Amino acid sequence: MAKAAVTYRCTECGWTTVKWAGRCGECQEWGTVTEASAPTGVLRALKPVVVGADRAARAITSIGTEAAERRASGIGEFDRVLGGGIVPGAAILLSGEPGVGKSTLLLEVASRAAAEGRPVLYVSAEESVSQVRMRAERTGALHDQLFLASETDLATIVGQIDAVRPSLVIVDSVQTVSSGSTEGIAGGPSQVREVASTLIRVAKERDLPVLIVGHVTKDGSIAGPRLLEHLVDVVCQFEGDRQTSLRFVRALKNRFGPTDEVGCFEMAGDGIAEVPDPSGLFLSRTTTPVSGTCVTVAMEGRRPLPVEVQALVVATTAPNPRRVTNGVDSSRVAMLLAVLERRAGIRLGDKDVYVSTVGGVRLAEPGADLAIALAVASAATDRAIPHTLAAFGEISLAGEIRPVTSGKQRATEASRLGFATRIDERSATVREALRVAFSAAATPRERELDAAF
Repeated sequence: MAKAAVTYRCTECGWTTVKWAGRCGECQEWGTVTEASAPTGVLRALKPVVVGADRAARAITSIGTEAAERRASGIGEFDRVLGGGIVPGAAILLSGEPGVGKSTLLLEVASRAAAEGRPVLYVSAEESVSQVRMRAERTGALHDQLFLASETDLATIVGQIDAVRPSLVIVDSVQTVSSGSTEGIAGGPSQVREVASTLIRVAKERDLPVLIVGHVTKDGSIAGPRLLEHLVDVVCQFEGDRQTSLRFVRALKNRFGPTDEVGCFEMAGDGIAEVPDPSGLFLSRTTTPVSGTCVTVAMEGRRPLPVEVQALVVATTAPNPRRVTNGVDSSRVAMLLAVLERRAGIRLGDKDVYVSTVGGVRLAEPGADLAIALAVASAATDRAIPHTLAAFGEISLAGEIRPVTSGKQRATEASRLGFATRIDERSATVREALRVAFSAAATPRERELDAAF
């Protein structure tokens, strides 16, 4: 008898081949090509299943939403990202780089729920229960209703859920849990798919919210098959620079709310603290105006945040002047320097230019162009811009100032924070914006210099 042909299929994109390969020839993913069973032919007939009365389809208008009411997690910034709270039966995936504070944040969420008298099951597949207890003691998260388990077997975790009957389950992390009914090592595509599917099925059947921690690869994407992000209801990304204490939580996917909200947190020695008003984190503390600084209002999701941009311009004799940036796009700064020299008459070709943001925040939107240009011009002319001035707008190569998105919201936030002078697209050109900014100078001599612009 002829030997049956073996087919190999990619678990990510479905690409097939007759020979095994370590890397998929279609999606270029590694370790996703596995042996697939040979096709048995087209299914000619399908016997329908009789649907019981409890599972019969109902009119959408007859379905109530009382059972799906949100529950506050106790952390306002986290609830903001989730759309108002945790929905019963929701599967929430939280990803982030190692050491950014994912476990600390979820332990704080667990302690807040336990403090309200609701039992919480925290399953740590990476740490022992004594290690989690030490962190909980340091952050003040010790409660009788918070149950810990250190398990890596999926069946045992489901048994723990049956025994504790919690109102919230946290699994840390999905890449370290494995199922005995599925082949492959923990963290492999097949294991991650099986573990996630089982946890989500348990969440839906029992109206039990499940928070799942996911690892990320070196390029920042969530490790494992892309199917993991499709299965869960909410995908949140926890990001931040290890050199600073500031952390952001963003919703990349949310079936129950918006995806443009951002939660702001600050890492401290005793845990993680939410920052409801992060306005002061991105502004300097100087009492008198200093040349080379300008404040802009940036949008982080739907939240306006004031950010101070600082610039330093120094004369140099080097043939190639330095252009050093921190927190802003270097190519964008190079374009703004060319616009300032050509459209505003500020010579920068023989000077070193340094541009940075305060607080470690990164400005990637074009709305910060005007503040960067004003800060560089202020440093080049050694003329300070008042603390009561805020600027936001996009600058074109022709030197025109264009409006930016959420301009009204930025203006409202600037007024709320006490910025009496606002420069935006109402100043048609960069030269006009510089004139308005420098006209706020206090000395008559500086007012006489406004004619240069």
